[in-house]
Amino acid sequence: MAEQKKKGNQLNIELPEEIAEGVYSNLAIISHSNTEFILDFIRLVPNVPKAKVKSRVVLAPQHAKRLLRALSDNIAKHEAQFGKIEDINQPPFPSMNFNTPKAQA
Repeated sequence: MAEQKKKGNQLNIELPEEIAEGVYSNLAIISHSNTEFILDFIRLVPNVPKAKVKSRVVLAPQHAKRLLRALSDNIAKHEAQFGKIEDINQPPFPSMNFNTPKAQA
């Protein structure tokens, strides 16, 4: 009986290969309503004035709060192992050119 109970509490999570590669993002925009939080992950490219949302995650407010706690906990563990993560003073949105030279033809 105890063995069946243990199996009942397990969650089998599959990670498809195309998802396992991940999506790089260097900007996240968070918006919310009374029923959901929307996280848009964007990749800004140097010298390109347009950016696309690469991934969108929609969460219930309770899940967003759990995500906040989990991120906070993991950042604390990361800093304990690797040292403090320096917070770079940046404007709310990074500049579009990333201080790279303009391309010339």
